[in-house]
Amino acid sequence: MQLGKFIPSPETGTWYLGPVPLRAYALAILIGILVAILIGDKRWQKLGGQPNEIADLAIWGVPFGIIGGRFYHVVTDPQLYFGTGRDPIDALKIWQGGLGIWGAIAFGAVGIAIGCRRAGINFWPVADALAPGIVLAQAIGRFGNYFNQELFGSPTQLPWGLEIDMKYRPDGYLEYATFHPTFLYESVWCVIVAATLFWAQSRYRLINGQVFALYIALYSLGRFFIEQLRIDPVNAAAGFRLNSFTSLVVLVLGIFWLQRLRVKSLPGVQSLYRSDKLKVEDET
Repeated sequence: MQLGKFIPSPETGTWYLGPVPLRAYALAILIGILVAILIGDKRWQKLGGQPNEIADLAIWGVPFGIIGGRFYHVVTDPQLYFGTGRDPIDALKIWQGGLGIWGAIAFGAVGIAIGCRRAGINFWPVADALAPGIVLAQAIGRFGNYFNQELFGSPTQLPWGLEIDMKYRPDGYLEYATFHPTFLYESVWCVIVAATLFWAQSRYRLINGQVFALYIALYSLGRFFIEQLRIDPVNAAAGFRLNSFTSLVVLVLGIFWLQRLRVKSLPGVQSLYRSDKLKVEDET
């Protein structure tokens, strides 16, 4: 690497331990999940929750999130997997990339909500505890795209331009060598969002889902602008790339949701557990 010239892409995204492949994309996702659980568990205990409850809830949230992320990706880009010259089996090959964050968040939240219901835990304090760790997990997970040489932006001659091998460049961009490293832009933005969540919760005493709502709004804001730089072929909606359109919709909903929660919530008041669980614990 010539410092200040470009960011080189890795020569490979897969390593082998004997016959067993270790894929960078999968490792990035797994490390991100672990970070989210560890941070979430620490924050949950500070709120008054019990140790390991977040890990127990992750048993529900992680599978739901992975399924939801893949579902969103396949549904919004069906041309990649179905039709002439396509193999539908590729829709199952998650290690090749393709987890839509919107589906992962939505389905993951459903999984966590199911786990909370079964454990007698209120969902929104859990969502607040998890939010900073989730966005940091996204920051880590984006490096999987780096190793796969995917989801980069338009050509650039900036010193931090990302070098992309010829075989990964889309049609119409074969003559360009360096591109905007949108994976890095989003990763940095996610770290900024996480720091903002930590600060805002302390400064404004955000509770009962407010941290999670702020996370949704802030991430969507950055994702909208970053998405506009990307050049990978995608479907469009209302004149925007589909993910840009989704970001706008979620941004508006996040702001509305945050404001609504601010009006409804009493400062410093929240219940971590449902009354039926407290009743059972009192009886024992």
